[in-house]
Amino acid sequence: MTGILFVCAGNTCRSPTAEGVLRHLLELRVLSGGVTVDSAGTHAGRAGRPPDPRAQQVARDRGIDLNGLRARRVTTEDFVRFDHLIAMDRSNLAELERMRPADTVCRLELMLGYVRGETRDDIPDPYYGGPDDYRAAFELIWRAAEGLLAEIERRYS
Repeated sequence: MTGILFVCAGNTCRSPTAEGVLRHLLELRVLSGGVTVDSAGTHAGRAGRPPDPRAQQVARDRGIDLNGLRARRVTTEDFVRFDHLIAMDRSNLAELERMRPADTVCRLELMLGYVRGETRDDIPDPYYGGPDDYRAAFELIWRAAEGLLAEIERRYS
């Protein structure tokens, strides 16, 4: 069993999208039983709220339902519970590094590190943008989730 926690700032757009996409891909490959997937934010401002409606719409257009997800803040326990904490951008990664308890062994990574040949580090935050920004973020997340799934299959199967 492996645990993956996707992290962005508010757990409202990118990280819940990543959670939904990876869950969807795991179900398609009938691997969901061996992987725990969740998402959280480095800030608590939207705790308890569902993902942004624009993120939900873009995911729904691809057959993924994010409606049941609720925002939450990263906790100290997450650094023990999950094997991989995967940040959507460098500022999220820096915040995770700051929050990380000294005695934990989980891997802190960038989401786009799972896209072969990708030169960018950050999945742009679509929150202040329009529908095209949400679609672009979704496509990057999808590609990264496919790369992550290939790594899971290679490493843990």
